[in-house]
Amino acid sequence: MSRKQSKAFLKKLDHSFFDRPAIELAPDLIGKILVRRIGRKEYRARIVEAEAYVGAHDLACHASKGRTRRTEIMFGPGGHAYVYLIYGMYEMFNIVASEAGDAQAVLIRAAEPLDGWDADLSGPGKLTRALRITRSDNGLDLTGDSLFLLDDCRYRPSISRSVRVGVEYAKEWKDAPLRFFDTRSLAVSKVRVKGDPPARI
Repeated sequence: MSRKQSKAFLKKLDHSFFDRPAIELAPDLIGKILVRRIGRKEYRARIVEAEAYVGAHDLACHASKGRTRRTEIMFGPGGHAYVYLIYGMYEMFNIVASEAGDAQAVLIRAAEPLDGWDADLSGPGKLTRALRITRSDNGLDLTGDSLFLLDDCRYRPSISRSVRVGVEYAKEWKDAPLRFFDTRSLAVSKVRVKGDPPARI
């Protein structure tokens, strides 16, 4: 699998790409390239793992607790960053999905570094740390210039799905198969969840 891309095959994603339910957006994000620009430097990574959070009725979704200052961004239009802190130390990067008011988002769990960049992105906290994504990016328009996504029309991931990670508290929603990942990627986070192929356990 090549870690180099020809710019001729890359297309920047606009808001229309994100304007759909999280359950549709999440698998389509697998294989897309996340681009982070910091000063004169540019870092690229291919998304290989993502989880869908499908609205207020989803008990694993922050929106299930209602509209709050923390979740306000989720209730806005798709194509914006929703970034929050867990365990007092890990930033989580999500992409808001669907229409304003739907409160849906996709958590980006892992990615592969590209273009010779050496970084461990095999987990949501590792990914945000390496790409320097913080809560200061909460609400950022992901069609801008500092953090955005590219479609590599040549890349075809092998996508599988499983239950999401760490949502055992979510009653009937804990078994929803809303985690999507590229089975060929070694960067997928090392977790034991129902639905993973045996070779990955």
